[in-house]
Amino acid sequence: MDRNDSFREFVAGHQQALMRTAYLLTGDAHQAEDLLQNVLLKVLGRWSRLSRVEHPEAYARKALVNQHISWRRRRARSEFPTAEPPDRSYSSEDSTVVRLVMRRALMRLPPRQRAVIVLRYYEDRTERETAELMSCSIGTVKSQAHYALARLRELAPEFAPKLADIEAEEAYR
Repeated sequence: MDRNDSFREFVAGHQQALMRTAYLLTGDAHQAEDLLQNVLLKVLGRWSRLSRVEHPEAYARKALVNQHISWRRRRARSEFPTAEPPDRSYSSEDSTVVRLVMRRALMRLPPRQRAVIVLRYYEDRTERETAELMSCSIGTVKSQAHYALARLRELAPEFAPKLADIEAEEAYR
């Protein structure tokens, strides 16, 4: 098996999970595709070394987070959204609406806080795994999660009780 075949196998086996992470980070399917494509190009460039490590998907996931944060920093300097989201007129029990509201609130978090929420709660990573993927300390993961959950309670007050439960569970771990 040559280098390209092993890379194709890697992509085939991990593309869906990586795309899901990219989508949760960006909140847009097209941006997620662009993000994943850029990261996979970087992974391909390093594949001769990465193919020999135990978990090359961890490198790819970390690269997704880092690339997304880098993109957000650049975009933050050039784009200034002005419109506020429309008022909500729905039942908070509608699961589609719940996902949309949470997605909208998630997209309003700073990139590092969003990355912590995605890795910890959507991908169910441990604090240690999240810290390793984000190249930061466990304490930073905890504080970013705390601030992110507080901000989500502000952005989506109808979910405040559920978010408080999540934070309470974290305190007892």
